[in-house]
Amino acid sequence: MWKDVVRSIRAVQMRPAAAQMISLGVILTSALMLWKLLICLTGSESPLVVVLTGSMEPGFKRGDVLLLHMNKSPIQCGEIVVFNVEGRDIPIVHRVIKVHNQRETRDINILTKGDNNPVDDHYGRIYADGQRWVERDHVIGRVTGYLPYAGWATIVMTEKPLIKYLVIGALSLLVITTK
Repeated sequence: MWKDVVRSIRAVQMRPAAAQMISLGVILTSALMLWKLLICLTGSESPLVVVLTGSMEPGFKRGDVLLLHMNKSPIQCGEIVVFNVEGRDIPIVHRVIKVHNQRETRDINILTKGDNNPVDDHYGRIYADGQRWVERDHVIGRVTGYLPYAGWATIVMTEKPLIKYLVIGALSLLVITTK
């Protein structure tokens, strides 16, 4: 059996194999260019985010993909924002419930809360220790739309790494064996 595999690998011609690798490179480069274009158009460092928890139900459910946009206009109460918190690897999607303007520095700080959470994020210990507000530079973007359940593949691959490796292996095998 292994001898057959070795013979089939030796039988691979270099020109078609190189063409397949170039095609794969073009696909990956196109995806990266599309991602960078979305970043430029939306003004957000991450234009698409997957909802990972049920804290925003019933508005957004786990697995929804959120479309983000960021601009210079002031953040308003009631807006849904995505922000980073020190010490957490994943961004958080919550609604702005209070805006605090600092007159001396003209900075805007916000207090957030998940629609499905009983208390705001400060009392719910979502923020880092000693943090009372989310500063504007922690905000990644404002939610402008969503695609229901489109992010479930990401959640499954994150929670079950074996599935991720099986999919990557199957795709790699497909690229190698396809003529």
